[in-house]
Amino acid sequence: MANTAQSKKRAKQSEKRYSVNKARRSRVRTYLRKVEEAIASGDQAAAKAALTAAQPELMRGVTKGIFHKNTASRKMSRLAARVKSMAA
Repeated sequence: MANTAQSKKRAKQSEKRYSVNKARRSRVRTYLRKVEEAIASGDQAAAKAALTAAQPELMRGVTKGIFHKNTASRKMSRLAARVKSMAA
C-alpha cells in the first residue's frame, strides 16, 4: 500500500493511465475486428473501407505508446495483404 504522498499520487496516476490505455487498446481492437469481420464476410469493398478506417487508429496507438511501431506495421501489412487477396 502507498505510504508517502508521492507514492499515493503515482498510484492514482498509474490507475488513470491504465484505464485510458485500456480504452485506447480496446478501440484499436474494435477497428481490427471490423476488418476481420469484413474479410470473413467476403465483401471486399467493406473490408477496404474498414482497413482505411483502422490504419490511423492503429498508428495513433503507436504514438500513444499502446503498441510498438513494428507490431502495428506488421498487423497493417497482414490485413492489407488479406484484403488485397480477396480480389483474386
